[in-house]
Amino acid sequence: MNLRQLIPVFNSSAQDWAIDARLLRWLTFLWLFIGLVVLFSASYPSADAEFGDGMYYFKRQIISVILGLVAFNLVVNFPLRSVLEIADWFVILLLGVIFITLIPGVGTTTNGATRWIALGPFPLQPSELIKPFLVLQGARIFGHWDKLTWKVRLTWLFIFCCVLLGILLQPNLSTTALCGMTLWLIALAAGLPYSYLGGTALGGVLLATISISVKEYQRRRIMSFLNPWADPMQDGYQLIQSLLAVGSGGTWGSGFGLSQQKLFYLPIQYTDFIFAVYAEEFGFAGSLLLLLLLMAYAALALIVAIKAQNPIHRLVAIGAMILMVGQSLLNIGVATGVLPTTGLPLPLFSYGGNSMIASLIAAGLLIRVARESSEAEIVSLQGRRSAARRRRREQ
Repeated sequence: MNLRQLIPVFNSSAQDWAIDARLLRWLTFLWLFIGLVVLFSASYPSADAEFGDGMYYFKRQIISVILGLVAFNLVVNFPLRSVLEIADWFVILLLGVIFITLIPGVGTTTNGATRWIALGPFPLQPSELIKPFLVLQGARIFGHWDKLTWKVRLTWLFIFCCVLLGILLQPNLSTTALCGMTLWLIALAAGLPYSYLGGTALGGVLLATISISVKEYQRRRIMSFLNPWADPMQDGYQLIQSLLAVGSGGTWGSGFGLSQQKLFYLPIQYTDFIFAVYAEEFGFAGSLLLLLLLMAYAALALIVAIKAQNPIHRLVAIGAMILMVGQSLLNIGVATGVLPTTGLPLPLFSYGGNSMIASLIAAGLLIRVARESSEAEIVSLQGRRSAARRRRREQ
C-alpha cells in the first residue's frame, strides 16, 4: 500500500471506489469538518480561561484527528477479512486495560469516574477504543452462530459480559448501555432466536436497574431528567442550561462564535453538551441540516448493509452505523431533554482523542464494507466450468 494513501487528500484510489463508498467517505469528512468548527467555538472560552490559550483543546483535537485518519485509511485500504482476524485480540487486550483502570493508583479519576490511564499528555480510554472491535467480534460470533460449538459461544458471551461489567464498574452506565445495545442489535440482525434475545434484554434491564439503585448519582440523574426545575441550581442545572442554549438559537441561530451559554453557564460544553452550543449558534435550521446529514449517513449505511453479500460484512455495517448514527441521536436526545443525562460524546464533534479515533475507525469499517460489497463478483458454477474447459483446451 502506498504511504500517500494514509493521507485522505492524496488517496487518489478513492475515485475508483463504488458510489456508496465515495459518498460515505465525503459525508464522513463533512461531518468531521463541521465538528472541528463547532469544537473550536465551543471550547475557546474554557481553554482560554484554564490554560491561557483558546486553541488548547482544538490543537489537541487536531492531533487526535490525524491519528484517527491514519487508522481510518488503514481500515479502508486493508481487506476486511484481515481486520476481522485480529478483532478478538484487540477485544481481549482492551478488556484487560479496562480492568487495569480499576486498580487504585493506576486509573485516572475525573468527575468520580475512573475511565482513563495516563500515557504522557494523552489519556487512554479503553472503553471508547473497544467499541469498533466489539462490532467486529460481535459480527464474527453472531454471524457464525450456527457453525460454532457451545463452548466457543459461551466463551465469547462471557467475554462480552466481562467487557460490559468492566465498563459499568468504572462507572460508565451510558457506555455500557451503548455497547450492550450494539451487540444486541447485531445479534438481532444476525437472526438469533428471540428466546435468547429476550432473555438477554431482560438481563440488561435488570442490570441497569440494579446499577441505578446502587449508584446515587445515577438515581439523581433520572430524577433531574424527569423534572430538572425541581433543583435548578444542582442536579437540574446542566439540563436547564442546555435547554436554554437550544431554545436561544431560534430559527437561524445567534451566529458562529456568539453562543452565550458556552461562557461558563453550560458545563462541559465542548464534550457531552456540544450539540447545545451548535444549536444555539446555528439555530433550528442548522440543527435540521445536521439531522439530515445523519439521516443520509444512516440511509447509505443501510444500503451498504443490504447490498453486502457476506453476512459478516452486513453485520459490521449495521454495527458501525449504530456507533456513528445511533450514538449521535442519543447525544442529541440528552442535550434536548428527550433522554436522561449521560456521558456519551457526539461522534466527530465532542472533544476527546479516544472517541475521535474510535469513531473514525467505525466510519472506516463501514466504507470498507461498501468497497468490498461493490467489488465482489458472483461467478456461476457453470461459468467456472466453462472457463476451466477453455483453459484446458488452451493448454
